[in-house]
This record gives sequence, C-alpha cells and structure tokens, in this order.
Amino acid sequence: MRPHPTLTTKLMATGFAFLVLAMISIGLTLWVTWKLEGGAAAVNEAGRLRMYTVRMALALETHDTERLQTLTQDFDNSLELLSLGTSMRPLFVPWSDDARARFEELRQQWTGLRHDWTGPTPPDTLTLVAQADAFVGSVNRFVDAIEAQISRWTAALHVFQIFMMGMAVVASAVFMTMSFLLVLAPISRMQQAMARVRQGELGTRVPVDSDDEFGQLAEGFNLMAHAMQTSHEDLERKVREKTASIEIKNQRLSAMFEISAMATQADSLATLAQGFVQQVRELAGADAAVVRWSGEANERYVILASDGLPKAIAEGEQCLNAGACLCGPVGDLPRSRVIPIMTQRDMQLPHCHEAGYEVLVAIPVMVQHRVLGELNLFFRSGTELSSEMHDLLEALVRHLASAMEGLRAIALDREAAVSEERSLLARELHDSIAQSLAFLKIQTQLLRDAVAKGNTAARDRSMAELDVGVRECYADVRELLVHFRTRASEDDIEEALRSTLSKFEHQTGIATELELSGHGLPLAPDVQIQVLHMVQEALSNVRKHAQARQVQVRVQRHPWSVEVQDDGVGFDTSVQRSADSLHVGLGIMRERASGIGASVAVQSQPGLGTTMRITLPEPHTLNTPTLA
Repeated sequence: MRPHPTLTTKLMATGFAFLVLAMISIGLTLWVTWKLEGGAAAVNEAGRLRMYTVRMALALETHDTERLQTLTQDFDNSLELLSLGTSMRPLFVPWSDDARARFEELRQQWTGLRHDWTGPTPPDTLTLVAQADAFVGSVNRFVDAIEAQISRWTAALHVFQIFMMGMAVVASAVFMTMSFLLVLAPISRMQQAMARVRQGELGTRVPVDSDDEFGQLAEGFNLMAHAMQTSHEDLERKVREKTASIEIKNQRLSAMFEISAMATQADSLATLAQGFVQQVRELAGADAAVVRWSGEANERYVILASDGLPKAIAEGEQCLNAGACLCGPVGDLPRSRVIPIMTQRDMQLPHCHEAGYEVLVAIPVMVQHRVLGELNLFFRSGTELSSEMHDLLEALVRHLASAMEGLRAIALDREAAVSEERSLLARELHDSIAQSLAFLKIQTQLLRDAVAKGNTAARDRSMAELDVGVRECYADVRELLVHFRTRASEDDIEEALRSTLSKFEHQTGIATELELSGHGLPLAPDVQIQVLHMVQEALSNVRKHAQARQVQVRVQRHPWSVEVQDDGVGFDTSVQRSADSLHVGLGIMRERASGIGASVAVQSQPGLGTTMRITLPEPHTLNTPTLA
C-alpha cells in the first residue's frame, strides 16, 4: 500500500511546481529581453554603418586618404561585429532569413564599394553620391529587417508577461484554494469542534478525510475527545453512585434519627411499634407493614402494631402459632427472608393471598440473640430489596429491638422500684406500727381481764398504757408520712433538711439547728433521699428515746458527711451492740447506708447525749440505690 502524501509534501510540491513555472517564465523573459538588448545594439551598430558611409564619402571628396583608411577599417570592424556579435555589450543581430539576406547583400555591396573607393581612381562626386545613397538604402533595409525581428521578439516578450500575469493570478487562486482546503478548512473544523467540546458536547468528533498532518491531528483530537467523554462518563457514574450512596446513608441516618426520636418519646410498646411500622412502610414502599410480638418461648406471635393491613388479616391473624403460616423463625437461627406467597388452595391462613399480596419480607426483631418478635412487609407486586435497603431495614429493626428492650427495662425498673417501695413500707410498718399495735393488743387483753375481774387499778393502768400506746402509734404514722412525702432537691439537700427539721420541731417541740459548711458536687437525687431517710430515722430515735431539748444537724459538703447530735440522756453503746436486734432504727439506717456505699457511726454516753455520723464516699464511687 502506497503511503499518502502528507500536507508538507503537498505544499512543497505545489510550491516547487509554481517555482519551476516562474523560473521558466523569468528565464524566457530574461532571454527575450537579452535578445532585445542585443538587437537594439545591433540596430545602433547598423546605424553607425550609415554614419561611416557618409564620412567615407566626405573623406573621398576631400581626398583625405588617411581618414578614409581609418573609416574603412572601422566599417570592416563594424561589419565583423554585426556578423559575429558579442556578449560583452551585449550585441548580436536577431537573425532571420530576411535579415541574413539583407546582411549578405550589404556585405557584397561593401566589397565592391570598398574596392572602388580605396582604388587608385576614386569615383566622381555624382557617382560617389549615388553609390553612397544606394549603400545607405541597403543599410536601411538591413536595419528594417533587424527591427522587424525585434518587433517579433517584443511581441513574444509581451506574451510572456501576460502569461506570467495569468500564472500569478492562477498561482494565487490555487494557493488560496489549497490553503483553504488543506489548512484553513481543517483548522476551522478543529476550532468548531474545540468550541463544542468547551460547551460540554464531549461526543463531538472531527471527520478524518485525509492522511496528512491534519488527518493525524483529527484522529488525535477524536481520541482525546473519546478519552475525555469516557472519563467524564466514568466520573458522572461515580458521582451518581456516590450520590446514591450518600442519599442512602442520609436516608438511613434520617430514619435512624426519626426512630430514635420516636423511641425516646414513646411511653409504651404499642406507641413505639405503631410509629415504627408507619415509617418503615413508607421507607420500603410496602403495601402493608406489621410488627408482631413474641413471648419468651417464641411459640406465639401477636400483632403489636400494623399499617395498611386489611381488617381481615388483622382480625384473622391477631395471634399466630409459630410455624402456622409464614411468620416466625425458621430453623435454629432466625434470619431475614423474602417469601413468595403461594397460591395453594389448602392453605390454613389464606388471608395474604386473598388480599392480593405476592411477596412477604420477614425480618426478626432480636436483641442479644433473643427473638422479641418479627417485622413483616407485604407487597402486592414482586419486589427485590437491594442490599442497601435490606441492611437499612435490619439496622432499623435492631434499633427497634433496642428501644423495645429499653422500654421493657424501664418497666422492670419501675416494677422493681414499686416492689422495693412496698417492701420498705412493709418493713417500716412492721418495725414500728406493728410493734405498737402488738403492744396495744396486749394492753387491750389486760384491760378486758381487769374489767372482767373488776380490778379498777389494773383497769386504769391498762387504759393509761393504751393511751400512751395510741399516742406513740399515731406519732409513728405521722413520722412515716413525713418519710414518704419528703423528696430531695436535684441541686442541694439543704431545703429538704430544713423542711424535715421544721416538721420535727413542730411535732415534738424540740429545738433544731442546721449547720452547713464546705462546697462540693451535689449528691444524686436518689442518694439524697437515702441520706434524708437516715436523718429522719435518727430524729425518730431522738423523739422516742433521747428526751432531748435540742438537736443539731451538721452537714459537710466536701467530703460529704452528716452528723445528728442531741443533748439527751444517751446510752451505753457497748450494751447496744449486744442488743442490736431490739433497736430497729439503727438497723434500718445501716441498711440504707450499705445500699449507697456509706457508713454509719454512733457515739453516745449516758447523760451526755448521742451523735450519729453518716460518712459518704466520693461522688464517683456512690452506688445507685435500688430503693425509690
């Protein structure tokens, strides 16, 4: 296969062709001009022959022999010059047949005339004049022949000049045409293509209609445009994928946020589940959604909440046995499933098929490998969940399980708190009022016996004991009410202590004093309650046993400690240690202190009062009490 000429070759070939034509034209023009210059010189030289002839005729008339010889020699030289020509001047005769015949005639005439004029007997004047006139006529005819040839050469020169002008016009036209076709048009197409590419039309291509440099440039441009288009499409694809991924992540985060917000605000499983199914149904584009609740054994599944579910399904499948339909775990490991709803006529529960559902997506609700229930999504048309949507649904279900477990834990904590509160109340009643009631029961029996026997002294004594017992029982009830109604502030225990001391002073008439010192982190509300109960228990002991006139409560905020000091009768602590079982109040205080990691110390001497000191650990080491 022969290679195609390049643009450089085309331009050089065209330029060389025009150069050769120009050189030929210029050469011919110079040659003709040279001929014309030589012919003009020959005309001048022939004109000198006329001058020599006249001068020789005058020399003959004057008999100037020497001058005649000089002129004759000059005439011979001029003839010789015309015959041979010279390139020095330049001078040469533009010979033609007529000019050569006239020259030969002139030379023959001169030969005869020279013989006559240089002979011993020169002609007479009339003959001389006639000979000279005839010879000059021959010279004129020779000159005319030369001038006729020069005219032809001049015409040829004009033709060459016109040809050169035409060639210049043609060369210019050819050059402009070739410049447009070979250079300007490809450059224009390339510029237009580049402009379209700058405007974003990356599919722009330049037609390759030659194998020259512009063809190679067009191929390179097309390759570059293809690479740019491919790269742009790849970038757009990656951007779309990244955008879709970000949208999915944003969707997941939004759904997670909404579920989290709803979980924090939900006060029951039903509220939580109802809000969850509504959001999940909208998110997955399902026709219906159901959250089923399962017991510990996972034997039954109860509809906890639904959205978009037909009434027939909601009533007919309110409670399902595991495995009775498509619900419930399959095998030992619960997993997410996409279940096509079969059109079997012998189905026990054909509600889904009758409602027009074709696909069921079941996702177990699990927490710590324990199945709490199941999420069911119903679709009336075949659907394929993407891996991203499947992961999102499983994440949301896990979040639902955590929220459900949190609500369950809160409910259990509330139940435990209520149970502990009831236990505390029962213990308080047993340790205080129950004993007083038992004492009253005994005194009532004694009173009955005394009345039956008519023992007036025993009767009055029993009635007095009953009066004292009723008063003490009444005081114990009021004290219990104070215990259970008093609540601590979130910031400081000072207000609760002042309220407690004020009630104590009002009920007993014993003067009280509260002293606070130091600064530190406030106690947790639950810890404050326990400290307050211990202070109330200490005040109760003061009321019952101390016979005091004044009570001082000193609180140190850093480190935390509380002292309750009275000026009562006191007691022997060594004896008390051996009879702790009889002193219920001190046992209750120590039990409360143990629950929060505190300690209780009692200092007392007979006649010198009693000091009860509660020492609390650092705030970061405090135990969370189980008592409300």
